[in-house]
Amino acid sequence: MNFVPMRIKLVIIAFFASSLSVFAQQTPPPPPTPPPGVPIDGGLIIVLILALIYGIYKIYKNKKRVIE
Repeated sequence: MNFVPMRIKLVIIAFFASSLSVFAQQTPPPPPTPPPGVPIDGGLIIVLILALIYGIYKIYKNKKRVIE
């Protein structure tokens, strides 16, 4: 039995088998849905007012400490 033709046949079979597996792949899953839009303006005014009050408190506290 001659090994050269058998090797050529094995190479050809392996090539076709690998190319068939490429075409048999499944389609990728669909991308996830984007998150819903979340408004940030609802609590933004409250946070700004609280930050302003806290800043005024810290300034008042520092001035009081410097005077004493």
